[in-house]
This record gives sequence, C-alpha cells and structure tokens, in this order.
Amino acid sequence: MSRTEDHGDERPGGAGSLAHRVPDLGALELLLAVARVGSLGRAARELGITQPAASSRIRSMERQLGVALVDRSPRGSRLTDAGALVTDWARRIVEAAEAFDAGAQALRDRRDSRLRVAASMTIAEYLLPGWLVALRAQRPDTAVSLLAGNSTAVAERLLAGEADLGFVEGLTAPAGLDSAVIAHDRLVVVTAPSHPWARRRRPLAAEELAATPLVLREEGSGTRQVLDAALGGLARPLIELSSTTAVKAAAVGGAGPAVLSELAVGEELGMRRLVLIPVQAVALARDLRAVWPTGHRPTGPARDLLSLTRG
Repeated sequence: MSRTEDHGDERPGGAGSLAHRVPDLGALELLLAVARVGSLGRAARELGITQPAASSRIRSMERQLGVALVDRSPRGSRLTDAGALVTDWARRIVEAAEAFDAGAQALRDRRDSRLRVAASMTIAEYLLPGWLVALRAQRPDTAVSLLAGNSTAVAERLLAGEADLGFVEGLTAPAGLDSAVIAHDRLVVVTAPSHPWARRRRPLAAEELAATPLVLREEGSGTRQVLDAALGGLARPLIELSSTTAVKAAAVGGAGPAVLSELAVGEELGMRRLVLIPVQAVALARDLRAVWPTGHRPTGPARDLLSLTRG
C-alpha cells in the first residue's frame, strides 16, 4: 500500500464525517446508564435491550473511540478513567439532544395547533363539513379555518402559503401543485319544473346545451372548466354567480337552466323543486382532488384530514 494512500476513518482520529467519529445517542445513553447503576445488565434492562446487545454496543463504542470505557467483572461494571471522562461529555450531548427534542416538539405543537384549508365551493359546502367533524374528534385542540372559493383561488392561496391543504374540482391539478384524487363527482343539468326543458321527452343534445345561455359559476370555477371542456365552448352566461348555493337558488327560482354537482341537488330533485334534464353523449364526470404545493407532502393535521377524505 502506498504511503500516500488515504486511510479515511480506519483509525479513530481519522478525518471524515462527524457522524462516523462520534457515538450515536443510543450508545451514549447506555454508557450513562452503566455509570448510574454500576451494572451493564441492569443498564440494559433499564433501556429495554438484551445484555448481549448492550455489551456489543459498548465494544463498538470502544472501537470507535479507540479507548476502553468499561471494566467488566463478576461484581459489576466500572468505568475506566477514560470512560468517566467520556461519560461527562456524553451527559452534555444527551442534555443538548433532550433540549433539541423539546424544541422540535414545540414546533410540532405550534404547527398542529391550526389548520388552514382552502376548498372550491362544492367541496366546501357538501363534503368538508363531515370531514372536519371527524378531524375534530381526532384533534380537538386544532383550530381549523376554511377559505372557500373557486379552484383558481384555492391554487393561489396554496402557492402564496396562505393554506396548508386545498381541494379543487377542475379537470387537472393546477400548475405548481401535487394532488390526490379523493372522490368522484358528476355534473347534471337541472331546471325548475316550469321550464320547457322539464317537459322534454328526449335527452338534450350537446349542441343545444352549448348554445343555451345558462346560470353558471364564474370563470375559474371547476364546474365551469369541466362543462366548457365537455361541450367545446359555452354560450354567453345568462347569469354568473360565485357560489353553488346561489346558482341552485337561481335555478329553483326559474331564472334558467343550470349545471351543478349532483352532490348539491339531491334534496331539490327529491322534492321536485328541480328537474333533472338528461343530456345525450356528454361526459360530465369529474375527479375531486386534494392539492398541496409540489414537493411538500401534507403533515400533521393536514395529513390527518387528507387521510379522512379517503375513509
């Protein structure tokens, strides 16, 4: 072997990563326990490991440091002079690690004390309330705020750091966001019973639907995006409204036909306040998605809420 060849970490004092030269916390905690109770076996039991595992850990630490730390005898285990010195250092490291752990827990507690959710209107009105009730049972101390808007607004809030988790209804996840499909939905055409379409015997043609002024959500809403893509364009809206509830109320009041999530109109259809209008050869199914900034998987309460949406 050449004299100039690098031996790296083959000797205790060699250069290299600090993690390779300093014993891990488990080994240091074991050494402190041996110093406290005067027995390797008792120290092992206190830490919940076997005596052979404890002996192996001590020998490994001695090889790593290049000094003997513990004298073993039938009467027990005694620290060597070097072991006593290393124990003093170990105590400072473990105390610092405990302070680090307490600080990290405080950060987690602060993170877990609140959850900011942004959701598009249909999800906010018809799905989120049940999920949030279930979340409260799991995390009663987490304060939840809900920001409802269209899918574009949800994406903007997430990208601006104003929300921890979002829910959208559009065709795809907005740019800059990762997503997971959490449910499926279908858009339906509805009118008041007094509208001429309510007396039709044949399904509505896609071309007629596209050419008819409708009561619609505003641009940027997931409902509007899906409908526009399915029909290849829409007539100028009869009325534009910013919430699902407002669109439904306008349709019930006879303002004109509307396209809404089937989640939103079940009660009105059952009571004949609205009539379902079949449409021929138009795919109005859509995925509902949870979204979050790319590369930042939800944690804490946001992760728990995401899990509940798939329950």
